[in-house]
Amino acid sequence: MIKDPRTHAIIGVAMEVHNFIGPGHLETVYQECLEIELELRSIPFIHQPRLEIFYKNQKLKKFYIPDFIVYNEIVVEIKAEKLLTKIDEAQLINSLIISRHNTGLLLNFGEETLRYRRFVN
Repeated sequence: MIKDPRTHAIIGVAMEVHNFIGPGHLETVYQECLEIELELRSIPFIHQPRLEIFYKNQKLKKFYIPDFIVYNEIVVEIKAEKLLTKIDEAQLINSLIISRHNTGLLLNFGEETLRYRRFVN
């Protein structure tokens, strides 16, 4: 059980979206629904922020773009797949490292019930 109230609130938002529209949609549909639900609950978030990447102290032209940063501290990645993979987890972990945030949520809307993984860096 997750005891962090902010993480719990985000999972509640995701469950509301999943219960309302169910599995089988594109990730972008879930992103937009999450954005609406976060706004309805007055939960602060940034949708698809561009996070700079550096290599040997040089800024790269490419960016990491997580789906959301919620409460200015929790990186949220959305998937709509049958199963989460190690690559999905690595993507979130890299976003945590790049953004210097400590907590991340990987939400999978592609199954009959919402699946999530919480990561602490």
